[in-house]
Amino acid sequence: MEHANPITCEKRSYSKQYMSHQHEFGQLLFPLQGSLDIQTERQEIHLNEDYCFYLPPTFNHHFRSLDRNEFLILDIPTLYLPENTSSMYIRLDQQWTAIRYLLLEEATAYENITSLVDLTRYITNKLHISHPASIEYIHRHYKEFITLEALAKIEHYHPVYYSTWFKKKTGKSVKGYISELRMKEAKHLLDSTGWSMSRISEELGFENASSFTRWFVHTEGIPPQKYRNLNKG
Repeated sequence: MEHANPITCEKRSYSKQYMSHQHEFGQLLFPLQGSLDIQTERQEIHLNEDYCFYLPPTFNHHFRSLDRNEFLILDIPTLYLPENTSSMYIRLDQQWTAIRYLLLEEATAYENITSLVDLTRYITNKLHISHPASIEYIHRHYKEFITLEALAKIEHYHPVYYSTWFKKKTGKSVKGYISELRMKEAKHLLDSTGWSMSRISEELGFENASSFTRWFVHTEGIPPQKYRNLNKG
């Protein structure tokens, strides 16, 4: 029953000494003041007010704060979590900032547990469908040159491990994922505009129309102009 698995939402502070533990519930951390150093088996994170961090159940971690700090913490029982959640480093965009505000309100409204349960269910669904920070970065910058090292740094992973993590997360390699986004946009531009191959290649970040055409043929098996002509009818 739900009341046997209480959700906790409260403000906490952390000491300068490294502590180490794991817990049977998921945990979402929002910095309100100061920062937190978090070490896991694969990551070293300096969590500041621009990001929040999700720790899945039974995930061993070390943590400390070297400055005056305050964090909003949501402890989420497994009852509310999808299976096999993984740690997630999340940029505080407009939506996540609004979630933090609502949780702050709920942290002082102890008499209204129903609202906190509803908000927690919304959050766990968002965790399930949200892109991690590096994948979000890819979606914003896929037309540019992106290195594996830069993506790994965003998630605070070693590049070798990041490749494995990315494949597990998306089912694709980093190169394949970016190529798929580029191809989707290329087809959209070919279908919906009368732009020249040179303009489309420039829009997608290719050096010239020839390199764009070679890439398109290699990926799709036909030249982009032929693809456009076939789809006009």
